[in-house]
Amino acid sequence: MSNKYAVLMAGGVGSRFWPVSRKTFPKQFHDMLGLGKSLLQTTYERVLEQVPNQNILILTNADYVGLVKEQLPQILKQNIVAEPAMRNTAPCILLAALKIQKMNRDAIMIVSPSDSHIENNEQFQNDLKTAFSFCENNNEALMTLGIEPDTPNTGFGYIEYIQSDEPVKRVKQFKEKPNLGTAQSYLKAGNYLWNSGTFIWSVDGVLSAFAKAEPTLYKLFEKGISSYNEPEEEAFLNENYEKAEDISIDYAVMERSDNVFTLPVDFGWNDVGTWGSLYGRLKKDDADNAVVNAQLTARDASGNMIRTSPDKKVIVQGLENYIIVDEDDVLMIMPISADQDIKEIRKNAIATYGKKMS
Repeated sequence: MSNKYAVLMAGGVGSRFWPVSRKTFPKQFHDMLGLGKSLLQTTYERVLEQVPNQNILILTNADYVGLVKEQLPQILKQNIVAEPAMRNTAPCILLAALKIQKMNRDAIMIVSPSDSHIENNEQFQNDLKTAFSFCENNNEALMTLGIEPDTPNTGFGYIEYIQSDEPVKRVKQFKEKPNLGTAQSYLKAGNYLWNSGTFIWSVDGVLSAFAKAEPTLYKLFEKGISSYNEPEEEAFLNENYEKAEDISIDYAVMERSDNVFTLPVDFGWNDVGTWGSLYGRLKKDDADNAVVNAQLTARDASGNMIRTSPDKKVIVQGLENYIIVDEDDVLMIMPISADQDIKEIRKNAIATYGKKMS
């Protein structure tokens, strides 16, 4: 029996990808890249190469259980965990670790967002093998995959590591999203990585870290051990999950633990976090237009991010560096440079046109 487990986090709303991503159908369930598969489906297929299907858990908002079942019918019913309330990453990871520990005390687990994209899967698999092996041999290690930065991006948190000749580096500290000058200094220093939000550790290691760093949160979920992986689990979560603190795994554990490591990786990672970041990773035509689904005719138009329903004919003239998104009842046209304004645009759309815009 394999001791490798995976937890895919699929509960977010993805509001920065409005109007495609909405509360009723968030981005992880969309084919954002025109590949014929959703981000969740491609994430599942990646981890399946090293983790057997019966050892893959999907943690998602209760409202999205139906979407998970529809897109991943092969996942065991009991491995789809419905979160009764939105409580950030720490509570859902703690819950998953306790459930997995009950299945297999020797488990090593990867925790991954379900909404990122990886271009070089072969390199990802090699790096995951390295990470699994390291955590098997270092039971207390908490590891994150750190992305080798290629730009001074201000939209990601950073990891500063202690330089060494070993492939796995000890983490010195985590850094909040920087301003441009600070991000440029990080690249120049050479020992900073983007925080991918992907983690590998033994269940014993991460649960020990939770017990030390977040005893109140740990005790709340420890009370439910007898119900986990049993019919009583749903009732326990419905009664207790909303009592959990709304806190990320970085704040709760990673920034407060002594045994934190990172593996610098370069496998073409994209967090698919904004329209601009998506544009940066997609293939472009001769005029640097990135097109998903649409059939484009461009005249003096370059540097645009265009996404529509499949096979929609789009004619663009005289437009440069714009986002053009046609999704159901919304057509959005805006400069790529303003993609950080999407949340505010979404908020205004809801105020103007009603909750159906959310």
